[in-house]
Amino acid sequence: QVQLVESGGGLVQPGGSLRLSCAASGSISSINAMSWYRQAPGKQRELVADITSGGSTNYVDSVKGRFTISRDNAKNTVYLEMNSLKLEDTAVYYCKAVVRTVGSSYYTGYWGQGTQVTVSS
Repeated sequence: QVQLVESGGGLVQPGGSLRLSCAASGSISSINAMSWYRQAPGKQRELVADITSGGSTNYVDSVKGRFTISRDNAKNTVYLEMNSLKLEDTAVYYCKAVVRTVGSSYYTGYWGQGTQVTVSS
């Protein structure tokens, strides 16, 4: 099947930066949209940013101007560059990829296991 492995989370002070990566592997024919979500304690999971296979991007208002999503289609990898981090960015960050597997005619969403981002002084 398909596996998504995230990396890059950690502890950072307010105003700091982190770069998350998420690599997809397995029986992949093509990948449509790739996204980053986050879930803070006691809150629902929310979409942070997404990017189409053609490179079009979309961001939640709270991260516009601070976060940048990008992807390397040759590596089946999506990135999230996070700058000017705030306390309220603390959450578990999940990546999602909409994938068509080899031999399939439809796309399915797959999730990573999540990586913790903690912003604290």
